[in-house]
Amino acid sequence: MDGSKPDTLRRPTLGRRHFLKSTTLGVAAATFAPVWTTDLLAADFGFRALSLHHLHTGESLAIEYMQNGEYVPDALRAVDHVLRDHYNGAEHPIDPDLLDILYAVALETGTRSPFRVISGYRSPETNDRLRRRGGGVARNSMHLVGKAIDIRLDDVATTAIRDVGLALKRGGVGYYRKSDFVHLDTGRVRRW
Repeated sequence: MDGSKPDTLRRPTLGRRHFLKSTTLGVAAATFAPVWTTDLLAADFGFRALSLHHLHTGESLAIEYMQNGEYVPDALRAVDHVLRDHYNGAEHPIDPDLLDILYAVALETGTRSPFRVISGYRSPETNDRLRRRGGGVARNSMHLVGKAIDIRLDDVATTAIRDVGLALKRGGVGYYRKSDFVHLDTGRVRRW
């Protein structure tokens, strides 16, 4: 290692002029939405970054996927690659809303760890094979359409990730205590 910390959530630094220009809006947002102040301020600045480490491939990615309020196409393609089906290498576009959920979880938990990815996209072949093996894999899994991820964090208990996911009310949240991971998706709000 070169001494740098690619495994940490990178929070963009802001220039003085940009910060001063946004201060009034930030104070107004904090007044009306104290629970999500940090997320609202980050959204106001328009920069979002994530750090991912896929446990099955060993690949890591620390990337700013939103700049100036716009998703970055090259960054999204890099995410698609890292979150590909690790059994057969098939790639599929990952729903940017899923990245925003991860970003909100990172902000709310205060993690400094990358998201440890157990599963991102799953091809139909992989999903069918896993279903036949058992273990609760859904026939119409959100993983099949790039709208689900199974994760854990080194510095946050999976129960805390689950609780934040539920509080967000932005999709499905599954808690797998025995396997120590949380499923998050962009589907309808539900829990298991």
